[in-house]
Amino acid sequence: MTTRDDPQAPVSGVDQSAPDQHGAELSVLEKLGWQPFFADQVVGEDLEQTPPVRVVEAHRSGLRVQGDGIDQLVPPKLAATVGDWVLLDRVLPTSSRVLERKSLFKRRAPGHDRSIQLIAANTDTSFIVTSCNPDFNLARLERYLALAFEAEVTPVILLTKPDLCDDPAPYVEQAQSISLRVPVVLLNAKSDSAKDQLAPWCKPGDTLVFLGTSGVGKSTLVNALFGRDTAETAEIREDDARGRHTTRHRQMRFLPNGCAVMDTPGMRELQMAEAEAGIADLFEDLTDLAGQCKFRNCKHENEPGCALIAARTRGDLDPVRLERWRKLVVEDRSNTASLAERKRGGKALRKTIRSMKKLNKKLGR
Repeated sequence: MTTRDDPQAPVSGVDQSAPDQHGAELSVLEKLGWQPFFADQVVGEDLEQTPPVRVVEAHRSGLRVQGDGIDQLVPPKLAATVGDWVLLDRVLPTSSRVLERKSLFKRRAPGHDRSIQLIAANTDTSFIVTSCNPDFNLARLERYLALAFEAEVTPVILLTKPDLCDDPAPYVEQAQSISLRVPVVLLNAKSDSAKDQLAPWCKPGDTLVFLGTSGVGKSTLVNALFGRDTAETAEIREDDARGRHTTRHRQMRFLPNGCAVMDTPGMRELQMAEAEAGIADLFEDLTDLAGQCKFRNCKHENEPGCALIAARTRGDLDPVRLERWRKLVVEDRSNTASLAERKRGGKALRKTIRSMKKLNKKLGR
């Protein structure tokens, strides 16, 4: 069992004899999720000098990477996250090259810091987990789904703890109302059937990520997939149905069939940033309507000729849903602009520093 507080503890072992979906034996790299998308970015010389490794754990003390015969900790200065593929520079690990990503989950970092926090890279399916209890929140689910759409990752909503409510049907109906493109699965994470219900998405070579707030059952579902306790769990608080943090860092584990499973700490604050396309895809009907507004810069509040306001007035549009969409759009634009401003400021500062260094060198200082 992995010791969760110890970054030096071994990651769940890779079964080197795992077969792929056609029965062929997977290589160590394939078992870690190596795919042609990544192989096409590498030439033979790169593989010899800088072997590919995958980030399987993220700690404050660094990133744990695994490859063929490699299992080590890389200092935290490397700009990578769990799921990333890296060409490992053995001499200077922080200079390792991060390969182009298939997908990336990210959010604006919590607090007042104007920066992006990387959550998970190169995932194929995102299990967005919530419970059938008072902590169920439609707006929060929409945020997770917008991030999944932005990352172009297949999202699946998992509704847990149906046994703890009188009737789970209203929760299922609300979840299904968000998007016809997103499957909704009702399951008891502690039941024997949970593993079978998730099996269609557990394909060899693919990577799954569990996302959601604390206490919804993410770690319990991870344990269900493995058939044993590999992730620490805890009960929710009875007074507000909210959970306690049990997963303290992002970590990947590997199923015997060659499917990678990523568990993440609970995220209650999920600020949108650089997610315009994901929001537009999730609210596709509102996006189309907005394109019919009289003015291109319409804020959809009280402007004349606003197609959205007209639809709301006719009763064709849920005003609460419209307000949630508008809030996400405004938030995303504001945060994205704030991040861009910081980037510009950083570039200007670096340019000034380089100029000063050149001047000091010229003056012999």
